Amino acid sequence: MTVRLPGPLWLGLIGSLLLLLGSFGGGATRNRGGLLEAAGLDFLAYGRGAGISNTVFWAGVILLLLGWAVLGRRHVLREGTDGGKIVRTSMWAWVLPLIPAAPMLSRDVYSYLMQGAMLRDGFDPYTQGAAVNPGPFLLEVSHDWRNTTTPYGPLHLWIGEGVTRLVGDNVTAGVVVYKLISVAGFAAIAWAVPRIARALGGDPVLALWLGVANPVMILHMVGGMHNESVMVGLVSIGLLACLNRRFVLGVALIAVAVSLKATAAIALPFVVWMATRRFAERINRVAAFLLAGVLVVVETFVVVAAVTLMSGSSWGWLSEISGNSKVINPLAWPSLAAGGVTTFMQLFRDDFDYNVALSILRPISMAVMLLGLVLVWWVFRQDDRRAIAGTAAAYQVAFVFNSVTLPWYYASVISLVGTVDPPRWVLRLAVGASAVVTLSFTGSGNHQLYNTWWMAGVLALAWVLSDWVFGRDLRWPWPEPGAAPRAPAGRAARPPAGPAGSRPR
Repeated sequence: MTVRLPGPLWLGLIGSLLLLLGSFGGGATRNRGGLLEAAGLDFLAYGRGAGISNTVFWAGVILLLLGWAVLGRRHVLREGTDGGKIVRTSMWAWVLPLIPAAPMLSRDVYSYLMQGAMLRDGFDPYTQGAAVNPGPFLLEVSHDWRNTTTPYGPLHLWIGEGVTRLVGDNVTAGVVVYKLISVAGFAAIAWAVPRIARALGGDPVLALWLGVANPVMILHMVGGMHNESVMVGLVSIGLLACLNRRFVLGVALIAVAVSLKATAAIALPFVVWMATRRFAERINRVAAFLLAGVLVVVETFVVVAAVTLMSGSSWGWLSEISGNSKVINPLAWPSLAAGGVTTFMQLFRDDFDYNVALSILRPISMAVMLLGLVLVWWVFRQDDRRAIAGTAAAYQVAFVFNSVTLPWYYASVISLVGTVDPPRWVLRLAVGASAVVTLSFTGSGNHQLYNTWWMAGVLALAWVLSDWVFGRDLRWPWPEPGAAPRAPAGRAARPPAGPAGSRPR
């Protein structure tokens, strides 16, 4: 019997509503105060109540993922369908219930508020940890980050300062404002990505489905409220401006994104190739390359300097770009490799320390990353489509070999990969990887990447789901009611060769 699932819009919408309900007890819950406590329902955040909340939350995640998969199979990847309207409608129907939801999959928004309050109150988040400024925001910051400086740029602090000046020390109001900022960033991505695809001759519906309606994007950009939402939105619009030959505007937007998070700078070398081809229509190609390079570097510096000056923060963020090394998960190659090396070495030395392997592999991985970025930049130089594909590939190289990688980092890759009409194997890989990332993190932000049985199930499900999305039917092991029984394969009944009769022995 063939499996027939309900319509994608309703599947995902029910999932989002369950995420809304489950987020207050199964998401990144408040340590003090919050809506549950005010409503007398704080029992949903601990004990058996938390178990109920987490069950509801996970049901929502699974239904949202299924809704996205059904949407792709029925309305995007099937030939002869024009799914633009249903993809846009479904995407926003899934996003809307997450706007009033509690933070989920990460506690970073509380750190954003804390860092903004530090700048507001005269502290320097680039040299001081959150613990220097006690108050309601500090109580919500994860203990791991209370003595840690921020790796984000001056625009991040400027936004945080503005939010905390607006809401004072009201944590709930601050979360609401950050949710609106995140939705604005998400809307910018949703506006730009299909237009990038159209400018490159790709499929805007595929780009929207894979790069924006993706559960990883919805859950982490809107639900998790990460600053990647604004960063990727600015980079997307900037790349679109460059494709339309408005390089000054495009570089300015990407430079603003750099002042939010330095990762955005990975797109700029590919803008140099795009500008070089444009300028080479009038001048020598070498001169065009030099002119494009100078334009990108100088304009980026001017914009970032202006944001730094106007925000009232310092250039201390440059020394913090490498981020914090506390995070350990196998999304980053050095962490994954260190785990393997440690397991092997402990066969011979029981006291071999994981951190020894990690301290060696991280510098090696960073060198490989730099080499890989240069190689990708050179290989993807031929035309605009290759430049955008190279931007996505460069982000992927950076996130694989970086010392620390978190799931929302992949928003920079996911948002672009569908715009360039990629080969089918890339699409299948993107769908499978999106399913794995979606199912690998709990509502509180803890990951399951070292939970062997969980990840084995997730990988198997991602494989089956990607197969199904691209056309393979799933069937139950029992036949449909009334169906004729089937003979075992290779043993089909055959008519007798002749009349039955007795034979002499």
